[in-house]
Amino acid sequence: MQLSHDIVPRVLPFQHHVMRNYGKNSFTWIGPYPVINLMDPDMIKEILNRVYDFPKPKLISQTEALVSGLVRHEGQKWTKHRSLLDPAYRFDKLKLMLPAFEESCNEMIREWEVVISEKGSMEVDIWTYCHDLFSDMIARAAFGNGYQEGKKIFILQQEQVELSLLAMKSLYIPGSRYLPTKFNRRLKQTEKEMSAMLKDIIEKREKEMKRGETFDDLLGFYMTLNSKEIEENGKTAGLTVPELIDECKAFYLAGENASSVLVTWTMVLLSMHQDWQTKAREEVLQVFGNKKPDFDGLSRLKIVTMILHEVSRLYPPAVETYRMIYQETRLGKWKLPGGVMIRLPITMVQHDQDLWGDDVNEFKPERFSSGVAEATKGQVSYFPFSWGPRTCIGKNFGMLQAKFSLSIILQRFWFELSPSYSHAPYPSVTLQPQSGAHIVLHKRV
Repeated sequence: MQLSHDIVPRVLPFQHHVMRNYGKNSFTWIGPYPVINLMDPDMIKEILNRVYDFPKPKLISQTEALVSGLVRHEGQKWTKHRSLLDPAYRFDKLKLMLPAFEESCNEMIREWEVVISEKGSMEVDIWTYCHDLFSDMIARAAFGNGYQEGKKIFILQQEQVELSLLAMKSLYIPGSRYLPTKFNRRLKQTEKEMSAMLKDIIEKREKEMKRGETFDDLLGFYMTLNSKEIEENGKTAGLTVPELIDECKAFYLAGENASSVLVTWTMVLLSMHQDWQTKAREEVLQVFGNKKPDFDGLSRLKIVTMILHEVSRLYPPAVETYRMIYQETRLGKWKLPGGVMIRLPITMVQHDQDLWGDDVNEFKPERFSSGVAEATKGQVSYFPFSWGPRTCIGKNFGMLQAKFSLSIILQRFWFELSPSYSHAPYPSVTLQPQSGAHIVLHKRV
């Protein structure tokens, strides 16, 4: 498409067609399920607040490998896991992960600097680099010294995701998952290998922790919190090893995908809007100079934060989300029967002219100069990481990753779109650049 941020007709063409012709609050069908399309912020707020009345739909077998842990759980199981793991994402814990972020970023930066010193500039597909960078970041942050094993797990998980996406594009025949096809055997094999590797890491950690060793990484935080819960409230209050494995998988998949697309689209948009790239760089240099970014400084980056919010509005990681009604339920003035599905089209809401104004498709980070609440006028019209009780548990982790990596890059380089760049936002696991994100890096003078 043209270099425009009016991406809804390309990203959600069917929903765009339906709502244009039948109204914002309309309904369609997915197979036997009636699906209500909701754009009203008050109704969205009510749905996302009432987590037990409006759970996520049950998964079909083709998507099971894409979703695990907290992302998948509902009801009391979700409550138990969320309350137990929440403390692992407090700022005092996240602060300890900056050295892991730094090591990963420095490896990428050194590679770029070698090439640029020889050629003067360097064309890169920043989507590919961000994908590798954030998988490495998460491996280090999650597993500490065992990050090499973590990277092997990530490779297996990526294969599993690719197999699942292929399955979703093919005709689904109930029961076909049990057939001993080459595809099904490989899908099961990747799951078995990944679970075995994670189990080995967890069991090794348990032995080390019993010897008094401590770990400032995510798995260490998870296991410490779990042990404390079991000691205080009994074995059933904690997570089992398979549940810990699922939470590690969920963090890996959701964290890498969300962070990599956020930074990719941010660099694309800053390449399109050089004035904002200059403002962001000036702020980073004012706060850090040429020194490595620190936690307190990252929290003071107002312009960079505004930019990340605006990028998340225009190019949210998830283009839409669904909720299910299993029994007759009231929603506002409506009484809805069981069996109805609700679609919350995140991208469409965040591009709604009635909610955001005539400049809705323009890149204007200044919208967020006074924070999200002021930008949205207190409405739920901005929810790229969900909203309410089920706001993404790793949201602050992802924002910290993005601020750190962008600060490092802005300190050393300036960048512009390559002539080979093709603007093609595409909904896959997240909203990704279908043709890559080709930019040209230049050494900052």
